[in-house]
Amino acid sequence: MFEKEIARRRTFAIISHPDAGKTTLTEKLLLFGGAIQVAGAVKSNKIKKHATSDFMEIERQRGISVATSVMSFEYQDTLINLLDTPGHKDFAEDTYRTLTAVDSVILVIDSVNGVEEQTRRLVEVCRMRDTPVIVFVNKMDRDGKLPFDLLDEIEKELKLTLHPMTWPINSGKEFKGVYDLHQKSLLLFTAGQKSQEDNSIPIEDLADSSLDRHIGARDAKQLREDVELLDGVYGELDRQDYRAGGIAPVFFGSAVNNFGVRELLETFITIAPVPLGRATDKRFVKPEEEKFTGFIFKIHANLDPRHRDRIAFLRVCSGRFARNTYYKHTRLEKDVRFSNPYSFLAREKDIIEEAYPGDVVGLFDTGNFKIGDTLTQGELLQFTGIPTFSPEIFKELVNKDPMKTKQLEKGISQLTDEGVAQLFTQHGGNRKVIGCVGELQFEVIQYRLLQEYGASCAFMPLSFYKACWITGDKKKVEDFAKYKPANIMTDKDGNLVYLAQSEWFLNTERQNNPDIEFHFTSEFKTSQSGA
Repeated sequence: MFEKEIARRRTFAIISHPDAGKTTLTEKLLLFGGAIQVAGAVKSNKIKKHATSDFMEIERQRGISVATSVMSFEYQDTLINLLDTPGHKDFAEDTYRTLTAVDSVILVIDSVNGVEEQTRRLVEVCRMRDTPVIVFVNKMDRDGKLPFDLLDEIEKELKLTLHPMTWPINSGKEFKGVYDLHQKSLLLFTAGQKSQEDNSIPIEDLADSSLDRHIGARDAKQLREDVELLDGVYGELDRQDYRAGGIAPVFFGSAVNNFGVRELLETFITIAPVPLGRATDKRFVKPEEEKFTGFIFKIHANLDPRHRDRIAFLRVCSGRFARNTYYKHTRLEKDVRFSNPYSFLAREKDIIEEAYPGDVVGLFDTGNFKIGDTLTQGELLQFTGIPTFSPEIFKELVNKDPMKTKQLEKGISQLTDEGVAQLFTQHGGNRKVIGCVGELQFEVIQYRLLQEYGASCAFMPLSFYKACWITGDKKKVEDFAKYKPANIMTDKDGNLVYLAQSEWFLNTERQNNPDIEFHFTSEFKTSQSGA
């Protein structure tokens, strides 16, 4: 029974550059799974019906996803845990952390714009972990790049080895559909189609004259030439190579028209990996182990504006998670239990009795959790590979209402525990510096501090280039901190951090202090030595 539950689960994230159609694809997948009956339409950044996965007030105002949403649904007896991630680059760190909690990803590429800046960084994070990737080339009904050019660009820019599973027949206004190279069938496109029916036409042999009747002689000739070329280059898909992160299957379609989504979903549940094991500071944990383990990869305060709740998102890694059972919080070394653990469909929450490896569970948190915390059935271990990256923008937090100091302290502490931003406190002082990946995060913090905690604040820009965690000989580190008081901060865990004014200053300090190591992520054992 236990192995069967693991085998039927798939846990993945959808990633993309903003506006590539990620939220639309998410909703079409939910429609296939019967999880929602009507899709919310996101049009030109103005939301008419709110997208199911965008639940924060600021997201509804702006028409962008700023926090990862978790949704579970069933399709063909497969339980799918889908994590929809923020597309906006200012919220990239939330996405990087989410990628630690999934076993594979679907990458959405806009056929008009091709590979964009945010796509590169996201795929880099996937490559760090050898995460299997499936590519969905969206918006084929718009005039965009030629399919062969797109494949070349994706392979070159993202250093991915691709394997087309479907192939488009024209694009833009001339788009007629795709040929499924895997199933040997033709899928004809109709603009504005809402149906989820399988409209495929089996065509085993492309020499069959029926192809000319369906798409016209000119397009049939082009398709035969394209497929002959593809067969010569790609051959059969090697599933093991895909699961090892070596090959990325590619599908073409139009999410807004519900076209090409079924083929993507059905191939995904067939080839995507079942829940995988995870590394800890003590040993490697396998999903089929009897004893429960899991880690917190996301914290979200005030998910429901009517209740001041705070939810910690737990990825189950091994064993069976059960409601009302005591588990060991390994960082605090104390036992905790949860009477109302949740599964999610965006804002909808259902209390669950149990969960298995691959599942994402929402736990009510009274302030016990930080991102990366581990729960076990007693064993003192800590899951690794959930680093914090150096922020790119630094601002000093200024309290605009001294009467609300306590509310501000509590609010900024909780928001930074969520991972919305990083909080640095001056070593030996009270000055607080907030580090973010992008400007929009500061707006979100300011908005949420006021709305949720009644605290009013301002941000003063600081000209720092990078945050580096510093380790090494204790005396040398202490001396370094003493001589650089304006640049030395402590993070939330009490680790010393050096804020460098520029790349030149950073390189100079590294040369002058060979006994001190400067790390660019908070996870020192796995941090890279390059900036």
